[in-house]
Amino acid sequence: MTPARAPLKPLDIALAELLAQVSTLHVVEAVSTFDADGRVLAQNMLSSLHVPPQDNSSMDGYAMRCEDVSAAGTVLNVSQRIPAGSVGTALQVGSAARIFTGASIPAGADAVVMQEECDVITDAAGNTSIRVNAVPKSGQWIRRAGEDVALGAVVLQKGERLTPASLGLAASIGLAALPVVRRPKVALFSTGDELVMPGDIAPQDMPAGSIYNSNRFFLRALLQRLGCVVTDMGIVPDNLDATKAALRSAAEGHDLILTSGGVSVGEEDHIKPAVQALGELNLWQIAIKPGKPFAYGKIHKTVRPEPVEGSVKASTSSTRTDNSCHFIGLPGNPVSSFVTFLLLVRPFLLKLQGEQDVDQITIKSIAVQADFTWARADKRREFLRVKRNAAGGLDLFANQSSGVLTSAVWGDGLVDNPPGQTIAVGDMVQFVSFAELLS
Repeated sequence: MTPARAPLKPLDIALAELLAQVSTLHVVEAVSTFDADGRVLAQNMLSSLHVPPQDNSSMDGYAMRCEDVSAAGTVLNVSQRIPAGSVGTALQVGSAARIFTGASIPAGADAVVMQEECDVITDAAGNTSIRVNAVPKSGQWIRRAGEDVALGAVVLQKGERLTPASLGLAASIGLAALPVVRRPKVALFSTGDELVMPGDIAPQDMPAGSIYNSNRFFLRALLQRLGCVVTDMGIVPDNLDATKAALRSAAEGHDLILTSGGVSVGEEDHIKPAVQALGELNLWQIAIKPGKPFAYGKIHKTVRPEPVEGSVKASTSSTRTDNSCHFIGLPGNPVSSFVTFLLLVRPFLLKLQGEQDVDQITIKSIAVQADFTWARADKRREFLRVKRNAAGGLDLFANQSSGVLTSAVWGDGLVDNPPGQTIAVGDMVQFVSFAELLS
């Protein structure tokens, strides 16, 4: 009797199990702050100074003591000039200091009046004074020391993916280099005798049954966007020995092997038996549409030898190693491969790099009105390709086939539709933005 097929695993459970398999890469690199954009910080960065280091002016104008200006029209002598980068002397009673943006506030001053609110008066001897046309308030136009960053504060947190603003902030506390998690090393290959690389054969010369390998291009781009170092291992023929050889080779020197195709249940789908022969298969098939044929496992870099007939069985402890390479197998259909990468591979890679923002690792959606009808409820959780329209609602791409990559180019997101759910015009649905998933 054929054993009953195990039920498909719900996406949320599959994602949780997948992330439970991931430990952050332990290798830390010191990278120039100039070159750290997009990298994940390996430890907290504390400030060793105040930013700004001293009270300074946020305006071009005049520094003064509020008690010297009790009414508009008060005239003060200009006793000194303080450009940015200079330190003035203590302010004399009844005087003002000409000051420029970023310059340190002189001792005794407690306000800055912008130059537009002052009239400059020069007497016959060349002495300068000002008429202050607005009564100042204590602290106005003064940026306090430590207002941006306080001494000892955690400025950037471990697990934070660095942005251009992050790099500027790091530089503002004097950090010329930053400790970041090593980039993941990913081996990428496709399976399928039908696949042809663009440029190898002209469209008019394509053999019957052949297709261009589109998955290899978008998967490589997605991996690079996430900061991975990619080894492109090309196209592997549809046979078990070739698949095992490719997996065995890819496991060396890589953290993850990512494949597309060959993970279904056909006679020419060799990924499952190859992974099981070289390691272990932990996830197999997910209850989503598109994207059911998804696999996760590990390839052991040292394989347990086969026991010799008649000999004592080899000891597991002496032949098995925990030095394994993660394996993820994506479906061959391009939309299925694209969607499962965004929903499952992306969070896997974020955690592998140590990114701690749980909101980015989970699937984030917002409620948006559907301006379409979806009458074909499926027993699986569906991800429909949609596009925001001028009215703020969602339009549906007409052809939701898993082979129509045009839908992912036309659309700007997915509707996360629960199992068994139909959609009518005006219904509120959960929208997942491609911009969020591709960031």
